[in-house]
Amino acid sequence: MREYLVVFLVAASVTYLLTVVAREIALRTGAVAAVRDRDVHAEPIPYLGGIAMLGGLVAAYLVARELPFLATSQTFVFEDAGAVVVAGALICGVGVLDDIFDLDALTKFGGQVLAVGLLIYSGIQFRFFYQPDGVQFSLDPGQGALLTAFIVLTSVNAVNFVDGLDGLAAGVVGITAIALFVFCYQLSVSNGATRATTGALLSAALAGICVGFLVHNFHPARLFMGDSGSMLLGLVLSASAISVTTQFSSDDVAFGADGTRASLLPMLLPVALPILILIVPLADLVLAVVRRTRAGRSPFAPDKQHLHHRLLEIGHSHRRAVLIMWAWAGLIAFGTVYASLQTGTVVYATIAAAFAVTLGLTFVLPVVRAPRLLDDTTERPEDVPGEVRAEPAGSASESAVEAPGAAPGQTL
Repeated sequence: MREYLVVFLVAASVTYLLTVVAREIALRTGAVAAVRDRDVHAEPIPYLGGIAMLGGLVAAYLVARELPFLATSQTFVFEDAGAVVVAGALICGVGVLDDIFDLDALTKFGGQVLAVGLLIYSGIQFRFFYQPDGVQFSLDPGQGALLTAFIVLTSVNAVNFVDGLDGLAAGVVGITAIALFVFCYQLSVSNGATRATTGALLSAALAGICVGFLVHNFHPARLFMGDSGSMLLGLVLSASAISVTTQFSSDDVAFGADGTRASLLPMLLPVALPILILIVPLADLVLAVVRRTRAGRSPFAPDKQHLHHRLLEIGHSHRRAVLIMWAWAGLIAFGTVYASLQTGTVVYATIAAAFAVTLGLTFVLPVVRAPRLLDDTTERPEDVPGEVRAEPAGSASESAVEAPGAAPGQTL
């Protein structure tokens, strides 16, 4: 556990320091978010936060190779982690080009597919699932590759889509990464398996880079992650989860934390966890399409009625709206992990109580305590409803629902 803490701290520290460098590069290359009529920020904000994140990830990987315990792990642990780092560098590079030159959607999607292909070629893909009785359900290489591509590409574009407020995407992914680390580590402890796994290593590093970046990105943001950051986070998160299915045998996932026979959930969690974080953005997307078509408008026409707009409209400040969405992400991620490792009525009662508290914070808190002016130093109260900062080209919540060819900065 101590070595994973070191990995976390290295990733956070290096990302924090490199963010200053990334900001300077963005300013010199013109990768800056211009102010639009629906934005909160009053001045242009640089992109390219992904450069700092990639630096933190690489630093954490290199340091981990020299730590006494992790350095003696199975060779495939660092081979798989290295493949994810290389694929992350590739997709981050595509994002950097998009942040600077505003690539078209097809070109950007081609870069994403290329990065996923590198993962699959390196062996990071679904191969089999274990049923509770230990029977193995195998996938042929084609099926595993298609499922892997679907999960990774969905995660990449979901993080892209959820990046709608300062600090939102980094916080959601960071919380999910911590939950995934808890899952990987506790599953190893409960079943007496090795604690040195690719999933635990990458999720610890991923949580670190999110924390290091949040210092600069929480409202009011001094730097946006851009496509270079959002696509990197989505790829590393999904690849970390997928690696669990390749490094745990049926015996390694036979038991939960309470010593009882595990359900099918531990082996399905690598598939489910990246998808579960999509619930909020996907619900937002579906509601947006329904809302616009019912009004006789194009389903791809941008508006100011996304979920984060609604949180602002019902009385939350910018910062509090982000914290509320973090709470929902934590409920989903940790609730899923808790249910996969524990059994009994206490589990479901705890999850139900957490759901009730989160629901109350969402809808009751604005009524009993309106946000103070100091909560958002760059906002005036009359500017809050419907005002959300601009997103990096191709990674905004608006651009995620634009029709291909309809406007610059579209997302698939």
